[in-house]
Amino acid sequence: MIQRLLLIGPNFHYFLASIGRAFETCGYQVHTCAYDNPIHPYTTLNKWKYKFAQDKEALKQQSRQHYDSYIRKQFDSIQPEIVFILNSDNLLPTTLDYFRQTSNVIIWLFDSVKRFPVVLENLSYADHVFCYEQSDIPYIQEQVGITAQFLPQAVDETLYHPTSDKKQFVLSFAGDIWQSKRRQSILQHIVKRYGHLPIRIWGIYKPWYKGFWQWMTRERRDIYMNHNTTAEVLNTTYNQSRIVLNIHGEQQKNGANPKVYEIAATRSYQICDANPYIETLFQHGEVGLYHNEEEMFQLIDYALSHDMSAQAQAAYQIIVTQHTFTHRIRQMLQIINK
Repeated sequence: MIQRLLLIGPNFHYFLASIGRAFETCGYQVHTCAYDNPIHPYTTLNKWKYKFAQDKEALKQQSRQHYDSYIRKQFDSIQPEIVFILNSDNLLPTTLDYFRQTSNVIIWLFDSVKRFPVVLENLSYADHVFCYEQSDIPYIQEQVGITAQFLPQAVDETLYHPTSDKKQFVLSFAGDIWQSKRRQSILQHIVKRYGHLPIRIWGIYKPWYKGFWQWMTRERRDIYMNHNTTAEVLNTTYNQSRIVLNIHGEQQKNGANPKVYEIAATRSYQICDANPYIETLFQHGEVGLYHNEEEMFQLIDYALSHDMSAQAQAAYQIIVTQHTFTHRIRQMLQIINK
């Protein structure tokens, strides 16, 4: 018998759609309900209301209360056997308690729980908690008294895959730049050293609302695109790059961001900052792993003068045979069905 699954999570790029497809591949009938952050719905009016609110936390709580009545009606109409929730930062504990009366409730933290502390109060209302950052496991045990399990990120191979595009860029990067001092510093050094070569950097570097003149006079517009883009554009950019640089956010200590898998799935050579989990993922040089900027520059210089296609192919095989969303959901189902 086909089981019904209610999939809830932030309206975050393609994430929900990719996970939904993976569940459908595993035989589930999926109903998806997305929510906006930091308040729902994030319409133009609500965006400005939030921007000028004196008490932003009160507005977030009001949004959670409003979403609560909506999601309960959806739950009642679907009557799912499983409720699968990404992060749960817009849900109330009483909502999860309501779900749990008749359904198996699962939470997957797609980012470090320390970035979303409001989520902690929800975790004890789930039947299973998974996280993609291993250092969160002892923290959750200490704060909530429950045992979370490690479930790494993955890739949607229908979005990220090899193409026949020719190499146009020597190096590319995509990610949140504005909110990461570490990425800002590293990319500035990259541009200073390799800026005479064709480089492409996606992500917000200088928001216009932080200073219009600063935004108008921003440097190296040929390199910094200064806006986010789609998975389709990133797939093309990665395929067109000899090197794709990956820089994790400051909160990542022992896990991997989605780009680890996405870059490798395009069969492009990746240079990435190392941590214990990533070092177990790529043990034989399939990805260039660095521990500091000096090692990063050494890896880039080497890759610019050598053919790294064999390494990229090896990384591709690791990811597409073990780390797609379908693999990840099957792994999760094996755990909860024990």
